[in-house]
Amino acid sequence: MSSEPPVDPEDVRAAQVDRVRIEEEMEQSYIDYAMSVIAGRALPDVRDGLKPVHRRILYAMHEMGVTSNTSHRKSSSVVGETMGDYHPHGDQAIYDTLVNMAQEFSMRYPLVDGQGNFGSMDGDPAAAPRYTEARMADIAEELLADIEKDTVDFSANYDDRLTEPDVLPAAYPNLLVNGSTGIAVGMSTKVPPHNLGEVIDATIELIDDPDATVADLMEHVKGPDFPTGANIVGRNSVREAYTTGRGRVRVRAEMEIEEYDNDRERIVVTELPYQENKARIVERIAEDVNEGIIEGIADLRDESDREGVRVVIELKRGANVEVVKNQLLEHHLESTFGVINLALVDGQPKVLTLKETLEHYIDHRKEVVTRRSQFDLDEAEDRAHILEGRLKALENVEDVVETIRESEDRDAARTALRNTFEFSEEQAEHIVRMQLGSLTSMEAAEIEEEYEDVQARIERLNEILDSEQELLDVIKTELREIKEKYDDDRRTGFVEDTGTVTHEDLIPEEESVVVLSEDDYIKRMPAADFRAQNRGGKGIIGADLKEGDRVSSVFLASTHDYLLCFTDKGRVYQLKTYQVPEMGRTARGKSAVNVLDLDGDEELTAVVNCADLTGEEYLTMVTEGGYVKRTAGDEFDNIFSTGIRAITLEDGDALVDVEVTDGGRNLVIGTRDGMAIRFDESEVRAMGRTARGVRGIKLTGDDRVAGVAAIDEDEHDWVLTVTENGYGKRTDLDEYRTQSRNGKGLIDIKTNERNGRVCAVEAVTFGDHLFAMSADGQIMRTRVEDISTIGRNTMGVTVMDLDEGDAVAAIDVLPAERVSAERSAEESAAEGSADDAE
Repeated sequence: MSSEPPVDPEDVRAAQVDRVRIEEEMEQSYIDYAMSVIAGRALPDVRDGLKPVHRRILYAMHEMGVTSNTSHRKSSSVVGETMGDYHPHGDQAIYDTLVNMAQEFSMRYPLVDGQGNFGSMDGDPAAAPRYTEARMADIAEELLADIEKDTVDFSANYDDRLTEPDVLPAAYPNLLVNGSTGIAVGMSTKVPPHNLGEVIDATIELIDDPDATVADLMEHVKGPDFPTGANIVGRNSVREAYTTGRGRVRVRAEMEIEEYDNDRERIVVTELPYQENKARIVERIAEDVNEGIIEGIADLRDESDREGVRVVIELKRGANVEVVKNQLLEHHLESTFGVINLALVDGQPKVLTLKETLEHYIDHRKEVVTRRSQFDLDEAEDRAHILEGRLKALENVEDVVETIRESEDRDAARTALRNTFEFSEEQAEHIVRMQLGSLTSMEAAEIEEEYEDVQARIERLNEILDSEQELLDVIKTELREIKEKYDDDRRTGFVEDTGTVTHEDLIPEEESVVVLSEDDYIKRMPAADFRAQNRGGKGIIGADLKEGDRVSSVFLASTHDYLLCFTDKGRVYQLKTYQVPEMGRTARGKSAVNVLDLDGDEELTAVVNCADLTGEEYLTMVTEGGYVKRTAGDEFDNIFSTGIRAITLEDGDALVDVEVTDGGRNLVIGTRDGMAIRFDESEVRAMGRTARGVRGIKLTGDDRVAGVAAIDEDEHDWVLTVTENGYGKRTDLDEYRTQSRNGKGLIDIKTNERNGRVCAVEAVTFGDHLFAMSADGQIMRTRVEDISTIGRNTMGVTVMDLDEGDAVAAIDVLPAERVSAERSAEESAAEGSADDAE
């Protein structure tokens, strides 16, 4: 007999090794892990709205008998039972979940009735579990109702000692009522809480009309109903969330305006957006006030108590309450709740619409009520069978007693009863164990009555099981009972969506002086910082320039103005005044590249307010070389961040000034050497942006254009001329006779060693204020009427007293109506400051 060769152990081990591709193994392992997290930890089930840890805590309390009508138990006891029997994870995770279910500011309808410190809206943690106590809230018991009646499937717990429910019967749609938040692998869920009564009404609507649309259901479910109240901004985002399963709902704090202490105002915050930390909000508001980000707040304090939120924000007298409110909303008191209605459907994650969510819940309740009815029917039929046996025994009571008495033991008695009277085994067992007292006539009447009741119950249960409509009627009846017992008023309201709060809404509207230097430093300052003084003054410091830098441009604008900024190179940029950093008078400014994308050799030469432009307005431009051009304002509607071309310039020419005209004005072009020409703007036909224009004035020698004034005889009284050495004059309009363009013009002002060359010309009227800024950073503000009115071809008077080597760099005029508005605002602020001082 031949012997088999010995088997090499290494060959055996090698045969047991499976060869797999590592990327396939890693992919499958990761998918297994992800699904474990998705199904076993992070996502709620669409049927009961609970994640496993919530379900296990409630079931553990149910098994412990810690219900709403028992005394509280130590939280550590509940955590221990849950961890030991059902949830093999850390006790801190279980306790955190228990705490969350007990917090009235976290759950719309808390599922745990806590006793002790369970944290606060300020982010304070709950006390340790050994110090707190808990029991089930009464509404939580509705989630577990009838769980003993085979209404849901059970699975083995982690160590196969016990079983736990895969889902709870859930007598109401808890996923929508209390919402859910969770982060799984590659997905997350964020379902907002809702009002119980509204959700139940929508569920009943869908039961009655399975073809109901989301819009129909929204007649009942108005939107999320957060436990902390507040207000949802607009309804479109809610509609999108209900229609698609995803949406971004803006939630705004509830604020009230109160008057106190001699008409001072304060903002009182009474409700905060959901899941916001109140203490942190108050802290951040205080920080922004200290840093000057939010202005107008005099005092801030938290007066909240057990009755509710009350954060008091007292305003300085004269502060604009709407501006402060908008600042608070943008930074602190408005948040976005990103709705992701993701839940497990048959163990798979799915994003659900409002209708789909309720449809799955209705299907669940149909199964629960069906299984419960079948369970009750089986019990009723068993009971009816026993009662039939008892009634039969009572009819033959003497023979039954005799048969039992003659039997040797109970087994023999049961057998004899079955053979003699045709009792079933269950009936015979019951009769053998009956007491003699149950054979009385009164007991017999009670059995008869009970039998009739059981038969009626069997008939009713059969109706429910045989008719889907009866089944649905039961579901609706039970939902109405839940609503009647637990429904309350909606807490979250709605406010009109007037659009996102813009940065402009947060900036007080005030006149500003904007300064730009040759080295491209820019800043803005309140015009009110510069008091009007008599002509001939030195003014006050307006910018502390670095050595070698000079002021190149100054202009006036309201903080809310949208400006067109023209450069000497013929390009135009768009700027919002509030985008310019506000700084003090002695500040240098910040780099203009953060505000305007200017080329390195470009300088601003003119600024126009976009508010002055309509479809019938023109931008009238003049160049140093004497060219003038009109272009329709609507050609400047779309301006890139890098600017667009406003005019084509010849070599050596530069754009010096721009005015808004309406087709019926006169233009006065002034030159550096003191010449001026007046002609009707209609002599300049409208041209496109890239045109060069036509000649407006003939220049002699090295003369160049200084600026242009657009005159409306109904609005203006004088032409104001200012020279670089600080001299100037007002001259009546009549002194400038109208002639054709492209002439040499007339002498406007003498330009000699004293006056220097002309800096600018402007059309002015009574009440206007002149702002003149020197190259070294001095700003002088004076009333136009303080400057003498004299004729043409004169020397003028001192407007600004300049230091040696300094010169007027630029001027701008604040119109009389804006001076009046500024004065009114200043007086209001002064009154507020005086009251604050008192």
